[in-house]
Amino acid sequence: MAFSVNVEDNIRLFNEKLDVDRNFDVVYRVLTIGGRQACLYFVDGFTKDEVLLKLLQVWEAVKPEDMPQDAHSFSKQYIPYGEIGLAHTEEDVITQLLMGISCIFIDGYDTCLTVDCRTYPARGVSEPEKDKVMRGSRDGFVETLIFNTALIRRRIRDPKLTMEIVTAGESSHTDIAICYMKGRVDEDMLDKIKKKIQNTHVDALTMNQESLAECLYPSKWYNPFPKFKFSERPDTSAASILEGNVVILVDNSPAAMILPSSVFDIIEEADDYYFPPVTGTYLRLSRMTTTLLALLLTPVWLLLMQNPQILPPWLEFILLSEPPYVPLIIQLLILEFAIDGLRLAAINTPNMLTTPLSVIAGIVLGEYAVTSGWFSSETMLYMAFVTIATYSQASFELGYALKFMRIIILVLTAFFNYTGFAVGILFTVAAIVFNRTLTGKSYIYPLIPFHFRELKKRFFRGRLPHMERTETDGRKN
Repeated sequence: MAFSVNVEDNIRLFNEKLDVDRNFDVVYRVLTIGGRQACLYFVDGFTKDEVLLKLLQVWEAVKPEDMPQDAHSFSKQYIPYGEIGLAHTEEDVITQLLMGISCIFIDGYDTCLTVDCRTYPARGVSEPEKDKVMRGSRDGFVETLIFNTALIRRRIRDPKLTMEIVTAGESSHTDIAICYMKGRVDEDMLDKIKKKIQNTHVDALTMNQESLAECLYPSKWYNPFPKFKFSERPDTSAASILEGNVVILVDNSPAAMILPSSVFDIIEEADDYYFPPVTGTYLRLSRMTTTLLALLLTPVWLLLMQNPQILPPWLEFILLSEPPYVPLIIQLLILEFAIDGLRLAAINTPNMLTTPLSVIAGIVLGEYAVTSGWFSSETMLYMAFVTIATYSQASFELGYALKFMRIIILVLTAFFNYTGFAVGILFTVAAIVFNRTLTGKSYIYPLIPFHFRELKKRFFRGRLPHMERTETDGRKN
């Protein structure tokens, strides 16, 4: 439905819809363009003032006899800016305006002209706190979508790189960018992802990517192992796109969702590829080993403490030096929750108090806890290693999934000894094996279905993928 050619009617309509008398940041200005009355709407704080100033200067110079007959012709002649458009519906105008796009109504035109001169408050493009590397680029995603797409475009200067924009959320209208490479992406997988996003009916993506992830994968929520790989690094995202994956960027979120993702994809880190193959292989294998130890160290130790007779003489040093006052399972569970408490405290502690409080916590929870008899020194040692090992990989979701599985194995081992330990291991393996990616593929590919060449690449870092592709293309030519 077209708007009224009488600009006064349009002003009354949108002043009521936008409640401009109460919303101080929704600004409208009535002006004259070529002898006709016009009205400019914009949101304060979302607009580049210098661009609007230049446009106003151009419009002041327009003479009545030079006014075109329609809005389309006017936009071509008298809006000297790159990103302009036309809006024909009330809903379209309101949505674009609240996104930061400036809207202009001119008397005699039944169409709204839009100028995308918006700007969003944004922090600097700095290295992510979690996805740090020893060598490599130091930039990271921010909360502004257009900055994030530019960081990927900077790395892939290929016309086959496609970035489609969609929106989700009936109230939030959150922008979502779907990034992929034509010719490399699995088209069936891409169609499934698009349909899932288009069929997402929610009021708002309040938690950004987590809200979208739960909408895309509503089933098997009880399985804690992550279904997606999250990365705050544009180089990791660009490499994933070149490998044929799909990257989803959500406005207001400084991270990318990489699909599809197996458990081997989630364990990988950028440092594996910023060093030579031998060093990268060592880093990858050591991280995998440390992750496995984080899952099994304390359950195996608890099993051996419950059955000391099976210990060989060369392992007797792991026995408790003193009889415990508190059962070992209680000690381990208390420390599991205490470590999370310390983590939350560290997040919410002001920077100026972090160091003194860390010293106090280390003394009280370390030496005094052992001296008082609450904890054995061996329990503190193994839980300290488990804590460090948990941070050896970048995925928070995978770290917590391993933590939940570790607690289940500990409890089953404490109550049912050998049988409980075996059941706990089988339960963990089943949680991994029966997990599925968003597209329904195996979570542990290339182990199931078995693919030796791909499995070898997961453990041993060879030459970079783009080097192999270039050589293959050269041989074809």
